[in-house]
Amino acid sequence: MNNPSISIVNSDAFVPVTTQTWSNGRHAVRCVKVIQETWDVATYCFMAEQPVMFFFKPGQFVTLELEINGEQVFRSYTISSSPSVPYSFSITVKRQPGGVVSNWLHDNMIEGYELAVHGPVGAFNSIDFPSNKVLFLSGGVGITPVMSMTRWAFDTNADVDMVFVHSARTPRDIIFQRELETISSRITNFDLHLICEKVEPGQSWAGYRGFLDRVKLDMIAPDFMEREVFCCGPTPYMKAVKRMLESAGFDMNRYHEEAFGATPEAVEEQAVEDAEQAAEELDALEASDMFNVEFTKTGKSVRIAPGETVHAAAAKLGLHIPKACGMGICGTCKVKRVEGDIEMSHNGGITDDDVAEGYFLSCCSVPTGDVVVEY
Repeated sequence: MNNPSISIVNSDAFVPVTTQTWSNGRHAVRCVKVIQETWDVATYCFMAEQPVMFFFKPGQFVTLELEINGEQVFRSYTISSSPSVPYSFSITVKRQPGGVVSNWLHDNMIEGYELAVHGPVGAFNSIDFPSNKVLFLSGGVGITPVMSMTRWAFDTNADVDMVFVHSARTPRDIIFQRELETISSRITNFDLHLICEKVEPGQSWAGYRGFLDRVKLDMIAPDFMEREVFCCGPTPYMKAVKRMLESAGFDMNRYHEEAFGATPEAVEEQAVEDAEQAAEELDALEASDMFNVEFTKTGKSVRIAPGETVHAAAAKLGLHIPKACGMGICGTCKVKRVEGDIEMSHNGGITDDDVAEGYFLSCCSVPTGDVVVEY
């Protein structure tokens, strides 16, 4: 038997590929694909014009920068794809009644559309909380971050014992059903359970019905007390899951949940009340008790009362620092400190590396003295 011939190619013939990697910040991308997942849920896939490797931690999110009806709008969405497919990333969005951004995406986001995104950020991810036994709990479109985690574990052949429990309104509302069933059929360390709240006329369903409760959880994952739990879904769903685990005596240090979106009304109302109170207190303050906040790019400065945020200082000067959540989650309002000290109370919207370089989130940072900001 003859040995197969081997041809050697001159290494000089290879052209090196110079690829940038993604980091938290503002990036220009374009939509390259739209996938209709269910009747009211679609996935939007994005790429950069020049090759960029979109590395992120499974479970993290981005904030879209859009113009809707002539106004600049920011909205955060979890990345539903996996970093194991690095040259693009995807978000999966449900059309919501009265949802300004979600409905706009469904009606207007097409292949070729260009936009800017901010991120990736988020403390809710499977990299920072590694475990060899996990329980994924999701409701509705809250499936997106745990789907990213699942895809990552599947693609990297991770030795992780996964139990995946997803709750949907009806069988036709189950997102990623075929892919989940495919993953379940191909690996033994992925245990899939789907729960439908109800079954409509003409639908067939042989799985769990109703809501996730302790009885179902004990049947599905009798060892749930030993697992790291990742939960995402509508607020009532997450509250119910949290109460159920707490009543069972679960170690809540091993419970992780994701929640973000438009600034809640309660937060906005509180912000108004705080602003009114600050205005009253401001009248009683002497100039020596106030802090000066200067913005270098405009040369503008303003004096604010202790406890007021840098974002509020900018607003007083008519400067618009982009903001999406108002709670230190999305990372959209990140700016850089040139001089002075601030106190920041964020919720995962900024990385330690960014903080080390002098960046902070203006929505949740208050000066402790005079501050100079690069903006």
